[in-house]
Amino acid sequence: MKHYNICVIKGDGIGPEICDETIKVLDAVSGKFGFELGYDYELMGGCAVDFCGEPLPEKTIATALKSDAVLFGAIGGEKWDSLPRDKRPESGLLKLRKSLEAFANLRPAMIFDELKNASTLKPEVIDGVDVLVVRELTGGLYFGQPREKLSDKAYNTMVYSTEEIERIARIAFDAARTRKKHVTLVDKANVLETSQLWREVVGRVAADYSDITLDFMYVDNAAMQLVRNPGFFDVLLTENLFGDILSDEASQICGSIGLLPSASLGGKVGIYEPIHGSAPDIAGQGIANPIATVLSSALMLRYAFGENDAANAVEKAVRAVLKAGYRTKDIAKFDAKEVLSTAEMGSVITEFILRG
Repeated sequence: MKHYNICVIKGDGIGPEICDETIKVLDAVSGKFGFELGYDYELMGGCAVDFCGEPLPEKTIATALKSDAVLFGAIGGEKWDSLPRDKRPESGLLKLRKSLEAFANLRPAMIFDELKNASTLKPEVIDGVDVLVVRELTGGLYFGQPREKLSDKAYNTMVYSTEEIERIARIAFDAARTRKKHVTLVDKANVLETSQLWREVVGRVAADYSDITLDFMYVDNAAMQLVRNPGFFDVLLTENLFGDILSDEASQICGSIGLLPSASLGGKVGIYEPIHGSAPDIAGQGIANPIATVLSSALMLRYAFGENDAANAVEKAVRAVLKAGYRTKDIAKFDAKEVLSTAEMGSVITEFILRG
């Protein structure tokens, strides 16, 4: 029997709750499809700061590197906001991405037919929307040096190399080949030299993908078009900061940030996580939506383990649950037949997998 090891980093806020329900789903689907999963639990984020004084202990990195995949919940909260930047929870996540060389963040944003009313946009605008944001994850402003905050000014540096741009571009073009064969590079080439380099390199890469349509769009226009005509986009290729912002915008087109997964790939081990934060205001109340994390585990089954049938079963179960009218509190007002707690939603998804 095949066996896969998962490094589980539950994190802060609602992270433990949504990870627990996802593990419940994974245990069910692995049993059904005949493979074994092992879990190693490690700390990162505010909980790690509290326990050992660092947002990302070396032990967590070591365990992650020995694993087949990382399942991650969420980190952060007001409790740690006043700490120096290198001690804040978010610094741990940035370091983990860099340590695992997870440079390609894939963030799908799709419309669930059962939740069309959850979007703030008109149904005819969002009908059939299926966007994949491919975000460069280990470069740009988040990592560039020098950076400093002084008493009367602060500065950051955006740096990208040809190699960094080319490798993420190829992932975007390869993804487009399995979709609608359309890549949109989002940049700010009219004012940023880094964006000018992005256009040059991506244009050269496009020559190897004659079957893919490539167009360019300034980030301000892309933000507007995402709410004006989201159906225009297929694969949206971006640098780090722009991708962070636009993928959150895309999530709201779909109705709730609690629905959308992500996979961070390209290096030694992939990281699979929901795109939302730790939501400390609702932590411990049992009302968080675990669907984004559950769907992230489906991406893990597909990309990390090659268990495509199991991944399809998880995604099918989520759609079936939504079609049956089960909702968590964040989407309760949209055609809900029954409002479930976090744990109840995990259990219902599990039941649909087992009988599906």
